[in-house]
This record gives sequence, C-alpha cells and structure tokens, in this order.
Amino acid sequence: MSIELGKFNRLEVVKEVDFGMYLDGGDEGEILLPARYVPEGCQIGDILNVFLYLDNEERLIATTLTPLVQVGQFACLEVAWVNEFGAFLDWGLMKDLFVPFREQKMKMVKGRKYVVHAHVDEESYRIMASAKVERYLSKEMPDYKQGEEVDILIWQKTDLGFKAIIDNKFSGLLYDSEIFQHLETGMQLKAYVKQVREDGKIDLILQKPGIEKIGDFSMVLLQYIKDNGGKIGFNDKSPAELIYDTFEVSKKTFKKAVGDLYKKHLIVLDGEFIRLAE
Repeated sequence: MSIELGKFNRLEVVKEVDFGMYLDGGDEGEILLPARYVPEGCQIGDILNVFLYLDNEERLIATTLTPLVQVGQFACLEVAWVNEFGAFLDWGLMKDLFVPFREQKMKMVKGRKYVVHAHVDEESYRIMASAKVERYLSKEMPDYKQGEEVDILIWQKTDLGFKAIIDNKFSGLLYDSEIFQHLETGMQLKAYVKQVREDGKIDLILQKPGIEKIGDFSMVLLQYIKDNGGKIGFNDKSPAELIYDTFEVSKKTFKKAVGDLYKKHLIVLDGEFIRLAE
C-alpha cells in the first residue's frame, strides 16, 4: 500500500497510545494521528479518512482537519509570516505552508493573500506552494462543451477582465463587458463555458447561457412583473448592476426582452416603471 502526501488517505487504526492513534501507512510504516484529532469512539481496526503532511520535524503525521488546499490544487492563501528563506501561508493546519523565494513572483508580504499551487517538492519531499501558477496549468486541449458549468477560482485582473482557474486545471477568462458583479482575486464561484477557442483558450461567463436567449428571459421578466403586483421600478435607464443583481442577465438582454414584451403589447412603459398592459 502506498500513501499520498498532501492528500486525504483512508488508513486503518493499528495501535492506541496515550498521545493518539497509530495508522497503517504501508511502506511508510506507522503514522501518528495526534490525540486532539482522534474521533470520539475510535477503535483499533477502524478506517479513518485523514490528511497526511510533515510535522515540524519532517515526520509524516495525520490529521482529520481539512486544509484550505491539497497537493495538486490551487487556492488563495494569506501569508502568516516571512523569514530569510521565504513565506509561510496559513492553510488551516498547525504547520504553515512554505513558499520559497524562488517560487514567488514578487516578494510576498505578511497579511496579504496570493493565489498559489500546492505540490510536493521532488528534492526535499516537502509540501510546498508556488505563486508561479502558470507552470501548473494543463496544456491539454480542454474538452468542455458550450454552456457547461465549472468551478472557478478568480486568479488575477487583466486589461480584458479577470483570469480564472477552472476546475483546478485550466485557465479561463471572464471579460469585463460580461461581468455584472463585484469580483476579486481569491473568490470561488460557479461559471459557465462560453466557448473553447481553437487554440484551447476558454472564455467564461457567470450567468447561465440559456437565460440570455431573449425569448426565455422575456417570459421570466413577464412572470416577475406579475409576481410583483403588475408593476416594477425598472426601465431602460436602470443601472446594469441592479439589473444583474435582480435578474442575473446583462442590461442588453434586459432591454431586448422589454422590447420583445412591448411589441407583443404585454407591457406598458410608464416613465420609471414597467407595468402589465391592461
């Protein structure tokens, strides 16, 4: 049996001691689960799902805590402290996550947050993090379909919009012209694939594509007006942010839907209001 450092492993309890439980680590021998992390009622022979990392003395140790990042994943973490060797990030465990200076794009500052990738250093067998995340993104051709829902981590602001890391694997882009909510580095949210370009680059949008079809949203808007007493405080000059916060569509889609309903004589435009036609 082989274990995976920096990830969760299902291991059997083989020995009980005053300071915790020892787990069967296969080729790595017995691995300590300190008493503070031992589940209530735990007995020899139980199988536990534990995260494995190295303690301050570089010994394998187990915990039932869930870290903020695992090996092979990306996360936005805060710098807990800095010394002459590099920065140390708070990842939810007692021992902080090390980022050597060679893995920093710019010198990290205590208290600031940075998007990093966690990996096992081949030379030292330590779990480390790198802010040079580009080298850990997949170069494979993405196999996403248009409209497919994905998990994203907002990575960095660019002239075009926001770069995001998709499903801990690919890079994607959200364009400023299609963003109708506040975004900042480190946010984790759902997004949708707008298109995969021929060169493999992925365009993302935050609103579900289907709702952008004018006919679909026209019916949603009509029902919303009915549900709100037949009159709503919106018009073609309403702020794009307010429209998105309320309906999760762009102002362009909203205006087209209003025009669609107006042409069908289903609504009346009444100054600052839209109301149902009588």
